[in-house]
Amino acid sequence: MDGTVLVADDDRTIRTVLTQALTRAGCKVHATSSLVTLMRWVEEGKGDLVISDVMMPDGNGLEMLPKISEERPGLPVIVISAQNTIMTAIQAAEADAYDYLPKPFDLPDLMKRAARALETKRRAASQRIDSAARAAAQGSAIAAAAEQGEDLPLVGRTPLMQALYRLVARVMNTDLPVLITGESGTGKSLIARAIHDFSDRRTLPFVVASAADLAGADGPASVVARARGGSILFDEVGDLDADAQARIVRMLDTFGDTAPRVMATSQGDLMQKMESGSFRQDLFYRLGGVAVAVPSLRERVDDIPLLAEHFLTRAERDGMPLRRFSNPAMDLVRAYSWPGNVRQLENTIRRLVVTSAEEEIGRSEVELVLGNQPAIEPMVGGGEGEKLSASVGKHLRRYFDLHGGVLPPPGLYQRILKEVEMPLIEIALDATGGNQAKCADLLGINRNTLRKKITDLDIRVTRRRKLM
Repeated sequence: MDGTVLVADDDRTIRTVLTQALTRAGCKVHATSSLVTLMRWVEEGKGDLVISDVMMPDGNGLEMLPKISEERPGLPVIVISAQNTIMTAIQAAEADAYDYLPKPFDLPDLMKRAARALETKRRAASQRIDSAARAAAQGSAIAAAAEQGEDLPLVGRTPLMQALYRLVARVMNTDLPVLITGESGTGKSLIARAIHDFSDRRTLPFVVASAADLAGADGPASVVARARGGSILFDEVGDLDADAQARIVRMLDTFGDTAPRVMATSQGDLMQKMESGSFRQDLFYRLGGVAVAVPSLRERVDDIPLLAEHFLTRAERDGMPLRRFSNPAMDLVRAYSWPGNVRQLENTIRRLVVTSAEEEIGRSEVELVLGNQPAIEPMVGGGEGEKLSASVGKHLRRYFDLHGGVLPPPGLYQRILKEVEMPLIEIALDATGGNQAKCADLLGINRNTLRKKITDLDIRVTRRRKLM
C-alpha cells in the first residue's frame, strides 16, 4: 500500500497509532489536530487519502467534506467519529464521504478500507470499478501491512478487544513495564510483539528471554546486550523457578538510561502465586507497571466469525484450498467453548480446510473435528461464554416478558421441566441407539421411570446400531 495519507484527529493516541500503522504499510503520513491545517494541506495538493475525525477543536470534520470535494475532486475521505449515532453515518454519506467508521474502530478494518480508497483513487483515472473489484484490489498489500503473520491480537471488534486496543495504544510508547495475562492461546506473546512493533522502539531488537537465557553468570547481561535498548519479553514468567526470578530482579536493578522495555506474560495468577510464596514480591511489582488482560475466546464469541474468516483467508494465501463455512457449521463453531482459545480455533480451521471435501464446510464436518477436542462447558448456542443455566434463565425471562404484566398460567414448573426433559431424553436415546437400558444408565434414572417418561412425553424410540 502506497500513497500519502492526511490524518486529522484531536486524540494524540489515535494520531500516533494511525501514523505508525500507515507508515509500516508503506504510506507517507501527515497528522494534525487542526482542520485548518488539514485544509491547507488539501489546498496545497498534498494527500491521496484523508482520514478525519468529526468533532475537532476548530470545527466539524463533516462540514469540511464539501470544501475538500470542491478543492480536490476525487480525493477520498474516511470519517471516524466517537459519535456513534445513525445520524452521524447519514451525514457522512450525504457529504459523500468515501467511508465512515465509528470509534472505537478496528485497526485492520480501517487499514483495509484505506487500501481500498487508495486503490480506487489510483484506478479512477483509467477505469470505473465496482465495489467487488475494489475489495479484491487490496490483496497482498493489505496482507503485508496488517498481518505480517502476527496480526492475531488485532482481529476483533467486540468491546473487550476494542478496550484492549486502546490500552495498548496508550502504553506502547511509555517506558513502563507491561504484564500481559490470559489463558493459553489468547495471543499474549503476540500482544507483546504488537506493542513493540508499533512503538518508537520498533527498529530495535525484540528479545524473548527464557530460563535458559538467564542461566550462568553472564546470562542476564547477554540478554540485555542482545536487546540493545529494544524490548525484552519474559514469556510465562510465572513458570520460572526461584533462581531465574532472582536473576531477573538483579538484571532489572542494573538498568541505566538506555534500558530496554520490559514485558512479561503469564497464564497463572501472579498475585496468587506471590501470596503463596512461589513468586517473588519484588519481581511482581517490578513487572506490573501496566497490567493487560487478554480476554478468552469464550468472552468474545462475536469475534469468532471474524477470526474464522481471517484464518480461512490466511490458509488460502498459504496455498490451501478455498473454503467457507455453512451457516449451521458456523453456529456450531460459535457455540463451542474453545478452551485452547484463538490458537485452537486457528488449528481447527486449518484442519477443516484440509479435510473438507467440498468448498463449503458443513456442520457434520465441524462436529467430527470438535468431537475429538476438549471442551470446558457443553456446547450451547448462547452468548459469550454462556453456561447452560444462563441460557435457560434468558429464555425464562423472555417467557415472562412476553406475558407483560400478567403472570403465566399455573403449572409453569411442570411445563418447563417437560421442555427440558424431552430434548434431553431424545438426545440420550439417539446417542445410545434407542437402547433404553443404556439410556437409563446414562441419565442415572430407573429404567421404568424412563419408560414412563417416554410414554408421557410421546417420544418415538427408534432402535439402531449404537453410534456413541
